[in-house]
Amino acid sequence: MNVKPKKHLGQHFLKDLETCEKIAKQVSFHRDCRRVLEIGPGMGALTDFLILQGEIELHLVDIDAESIEYLHHKYPKMGDRIIYADFLRQDLKEIMGHEPFIVAGNFPYNISSQILFKCLEYRNQIPEIMGMFQREVAVRIAEKPGSKEYGILSVFMQAFYDITYCFTVDEHVFIPPPKVKSGVIRCVRNERESLPCNEAMFMRVVKTAFQQRRKTLRNSIKSLTHDAPLPEKFVTQRPERLSVDDFIELTLFIEGLGSK
Repeated sequence: MNVKPKKHLGQHFLKDLETCEKIAKQVSFHRDCRRVLEIGPGMGALTDFLILQGEIELHLVDIDAESIEYLHHKYPKMGDRIIYADFLRQDLKEIMGHEPFIVAGNFPYNISSQILFKCLEYRNQIPEIMGMFQREVAVRIAEKPGSKEYGILSVFMQAFYDITYCFTVDEHVFIPPPKVKSGVIRCVRNERESLPCNEAMFMRVVKTAFQQRRKTLRNSIKSLTHDAPLPEKFVTQRPERLSVDDFIELTLFIEGLGSK
């Protein structure tokens, strides 16, 4: 029995065993977490090597019924740890309980950013994310301030995770081959339990700034400051120059305007 990759699900199955092993070995089991949730395992190419990474409690979630049937045949002992569900719509506590777990996978390109936003919702339960993305997305997530690739997703992820770009994966190791290269990144939870500012406002400030990234902050976030003068350090800056801490400082300043 084989599973046919489905275009509408963005499926590109890994076929190169060396690549699968290389990805699996990038999991660092941050904070000694040994529970892993693999998203979109397909036919289990990556799964086979995750299983070999010491004593772990591995769970698989896939939205493809054909893949689920195949995985039950391939891993009969996993039982109800093979989950037929849409990760993006799932209450993760229902399938993983309240204990920490690592998220791993060869993520479908079309929902990879949504997967990360979902993980951010459960960030205090997810000490590590180990995944493969379209290369330009992986670079963007890992990029530091000052780069043209640095953007909204970079700030949101780096607020709570330390990001490492691990390696690039060529197109030919997939069935069917995608039209672009892939990038593997590892995200490990930092020590910031929460933001010292209002998180909704922080997200609004970051999004507003980057929506007009060619403008200086004085002009790009006028709608939030109502023309109040910014602190001197921000006046001529553009959003790609600001670190997470800078955006936190800017958010706190804007919150202060509301109390005056």
